[in-house]
Amino acid sequence: REKDDKCKTWMPRFLMAKEDKDQRKSSDDVERSLFRVKKSNAEKSKKMEKEEKFFRETFMYDKEIKVISRATAECSVPRERRVDLPVTAGEQLDVIDVTEGNAVICRNSEGRYGYVLVEHLNFR
Repeated sequence: REKDDKCKTWMPRFLMAKEDKDQRKSSDDVERSLFRVKKSNAEKSKKMEKEEKFFRETFMYDKEIKVISRATAECSVPRERRVDLPVTAGEQLDVIDVTEGNAVICRNSEGRYGYVLVEHLNFR
């Protein structure tokens, strides 16, 4: 019995049972799918950097971008001006900065920035 246990630890892969090979293949597939996710995250972060650069140029915003609070859009609002952020009902937004008047600068989940009126937001 002890000899069988010792043989299994050093046994080459080509002598392993077929079930063991199938299990190994499935674990390799999982690792490969993780790499795909990381690749899409890299593309997403590149897009977010591009949006942030556009935001800084358009709004002449030189402060550090910090999330003050989170808000949910109560209703869908289309874009009226170039600097406005179009929102849909129920969308989660990060409030970046408070401006004079009744608008705040927000960021949506896609990384886009723009003004949103306070009356369209629900702060929890």
